[in-house]
Amino acid sequence: MSIDEWTAVVGIDPSMTGTGLAYGHDLLDTVTFSRKVAGDQRLAHIDGAIAGAVRGAGLAIIEDLPTHGHGAGITGMAQGVIRLALIRAMVPYVTVPPATLKKYATGRGNATKADMRMALYQRTDLDVRDDNQVDAWWLRQMGRDAIGHHYAVKLPRAQREAMLKLTWPEEVAARLLEPYERLVRDTELPGATP
Repeated sequence: MSIDEWTAVVGIDPSMTGTGLAYGHDLLDTVTFSRKVAGDQRLAHIDGAIAGAVRGAGLAIIEDLPTHGHGAGITGMAQGVIRLALIRAMVPYVTVPPATLKKYATGRGNATKADMRMALYQRTDLDVRDDNQVDAWWLRQMGRDAIGHHYAVKLPRAQREAMLKLTWPEEVAARLLEPYERLVRDTELPGATP
């Protein structure tokens, strides 16, 4: 599948307690578990949810593990299952450090969960109360923005520059980010607010 401005993008915020998903035609979901599903059994549920969410997708954007996070070991298990599901589905993916996602969404790498929610509400009028879904929405938005997607929300140049720090799949980097880098370097983007 080639990647272009019409490519379906999935945003994934990994967690063993509530993996956030943004996919399809603006669907937001959180993979949660009943009390009967505990420990590593949750990994199978996450795997199934990812397989369903990425059906027909051409790009996935995943929040990466925090560099010094206390829960990185547990979240790392979810990360591994998600990456394996994407590899099996042949969906290229990009990992985004939490600070980079926050910088993209709010302009500050140390933004709080409330700041992320407020940025989403201010840009889209979406009042999403689940932090996992908020992060997944911003991850998906970043992917849409990088490929020039027709539904991408316009953001200020300083926030969009956060995308340039990421390692993108070759097709995205070669076809779409080079002209974007020129735009960021040389001009303010149309429709963006400073």
